[in-house]
Amino acid sequence: MNTTRQGAAVNARGIGVEGPRGWAFQGIDITAEPGALIAVQGSSGSGRTCLLLALTGRMRITAGEATVAGLPLPKRMGTVRSRTAIAHVPGVVELEPALTVGEHLKEQALLGHRFQGLSASLPWGRRQKEATRARIDAALAAVRLDPGTLVKGLRTAVRDLERIEALRLSVALGIMHGPQLLAVDDVDLKLSAEERAEAWQLLRDLAQAGTTIVAAGSEAPADALVVRTTPAPAAAAKAEAAPADTEADAAPADAPADAPADDSGTADSTHPQTGETDETDKEEAAHAFAKTGRA
Repeated sequence: MNTTRQGAAVNARGIGVEGPRGWAFQGIDITAEPGALIAVQGSSGSGRTCLLLALTGRMRITAGEATVAGLPLPKRMGTVRSRTAIAHVPGVVELEPALTVGEHLKEQALLGHRFQGLSASLPWGRRQKEATRARIDAALAAVRLDPGTLVKGLRTAVRDLERIEALRLSVALGIMHGPQLLAVDDVDLKLSAEERAEAWQLLRDLAQAGTTIVAAGSEAPADALVVRTTPAPAAAAKAEAAPADTEADAAPADAPADAPADDSGTADSTHPQTGETDETDKEEAAHAFAKTGRA
């Protein structure tokens, strides 16, 4: 993992996502340099989650124009997906409660090897195992998650993690393969004031190391670039985000940054991560992936 790689610049003008039942969000403007910390704020049902998915190429924008890392959306959705990651999005990427911390980390590391064409070398030799171990250790260090502080170390089941620990694990999985942009949903959901400060500091540190961060939460830090979503009109309160065009080939979300560009496509499948919320837009985001799988 290389957390110092150049982050993705984000530029958007009047973007929105409209589905058969109305707008998920609309009229969003963003201008952010690489390595920025972008905080998305808005009330329940205002499309915060859908905005995160749209900026990472996992949901098609239907109004306005945007570029992420210089790539236009929605034309280059597949390539944007390959250069970004998402974490902590219920119904899209979630941690499996029965699996251990170590199992989640190892699976995510293996996904990276698969996308890099290394699966043919299995069973692995010492070099591959050492590379996997180094990638996992780097991700844990970046999010300051020390296995020694967990009840059973890496053998601790997700169901036994504290909420802030689960968030750190989700972010570790998201950054493991060095995305240029990481989107994190519900950063401060059900956290204490002290834990909220920890969560935002974690994301701030990642941004300062070079990764652009887009995070949805209730209380944005003063140094973040704040983007506000507003509730849709009553007639469109249950707006359904339009799924991506499934006819085009999709680049995997955890593919290397130099993966071949594709014009657009459906959401790709990666390892589940964590989160919990009762917001309307979570249902809309999950519905958008009903036929396309996890992102």
